[in-house]
Amino acid sequence: MKRLFDFCVALVALVVLAPVIAVVALLVRVKLGSPVLFRQERPGLHGRTFTLLKFRSMRDAVDAHGHALPDAERLPPFGRMLRSTSLDELPELWNVLKGEMSLVGPRPLLVKYLPLYTPEQARRHDVRPGITGLAQVNGRNRQSWEERFAVDVWYVDNRTFWMDLKILVRTVFKVLARHDVVDTAGGHATKGEFTGTPVPAEARSKE
Repeated sequence: MKRLFDFCVALVALVVLAPVIAVVALLVRVKLGSPVLFRQERPGLHGRTFTLLKFRSMRDAVDAHGHALPDAERLPPFGRMLRSTSLDELPELWNVLKGEMSLVGPRPLLVKYLPLYTPEQARRHDVRPGITGLAQVNGRNRQSWEERFAVDVWYVDNRTFWMDLKILVRTVFKVLARHDVVDTAGGHATKGEFTGTPVPAEARSKE
C-alpha cells in the first residue's frame, strides 16, 4: 500500500508541479549555471546506493588552491531560498517514482557515514529513505545526529500509513513556516558532518 501510494502521489505531483519544476530549473541555470541538477550517490534500502537528484543550490566556488570553499560561502541567497522552501527537493519525486525513495522515511545521508553508524543507527536503512520524515517534522536540522537517528529508528519500528499522512501534512506546514531549516550551530550553512557517536567511558573500559 505504501509503495502504491508513493508511486501515485509522485506521478501526480510531477505532472501538477511540472511548471514549477521548469521555472526552478530555469532560475537555477540562470543564477547558478550548469549543471542544474545535483547528483550524488546515497545509501537507500538496506544500504544499497542510488543516485539522488536535487536542484543545485551552491556555487562551485574554490580557494586559491582549488579547494571548495565552506558551505556558508558557496550558498547564495537564492540557494538558501531553495532550501528553506524545499524547492530543491522536487527532483527527488523521480527517485520516488523509480522506487529508490519513499515520500516518507529517514532522509538519505552520505555514503561515507555508513561505517560510522552503530548497529542500532544502521537500522534506519531497513526502510526506503524519504523526501521527508519524522525527524524532519520534529526539529529538522536543529537536532543532534544522535537525536535524529533515534527518531529514524523509532519510525522504522512504528511506521503506519496514517503516520505517513500526518508527517506529510506537518511537512507542508513546516515548509510554509520555514521552521528549523538551517543549522546555525558553529556558523554552518548546512548541518555539520556526522563523525560517529562517541563511545561511553564505561563501554570503552569493557573492551
